[in-house]
Amino acid sequence: MPYTDLLVADRIVQVVAPGTRDQVLDVAARLLSGDSPDWTGPIAEGLRGREALGSTGIGRGVAIPHCRSGALGEPVAAFLRLATPVDFKAHDGQPVDLVFAMASPRDRTQEHLDTLSELAGRFADPDFRETVREARDIAALRKLLLSGARRRAPAS
Repeated sequence: MPYTDLLVADRIVQVVAPGTRDQVLDVAARLLSGDSPDWTGPIAEGLRGREALGSTGIGRGVAIPHCRSGALGEPVAAFLRLATPVDFKAHDGQPVDLVFAMASPRDRTQEHLDTLSELAGRFADPDFRETVREARDIAALRKLLLSGARRRAPAS
């Protein structure tokens, strides 16, 4: 399933306040759960449990925290652009300012892995990363991510 099918505009946010990795994961869990008290806790635990296994910081300022959870019937995703980068213990040592969080039902393993692979490829593209970082406001960021655009517009 393409990552664009997992996102909706309300789950694409800019986080202005500085925070820790766990605070970012908490915000991601609230977004992924639709702020449901029944789902937020289990998703947050799943995201933290996955981080405990190894950083989801893939380098170049990007992290893809993810988990599989029995709390969900369908896969969901959220995107957070951080004004203040956070240490995710990425292998390249760079702090993270782009966070694409994802949660999937436990029985959708292959779909989960396929989406992670797609995301890793997208965020490996330096033009895509810079386009996401340079989006002028939340509306532009949402349009960019929901359209799945690949390249920056040419300079005028």
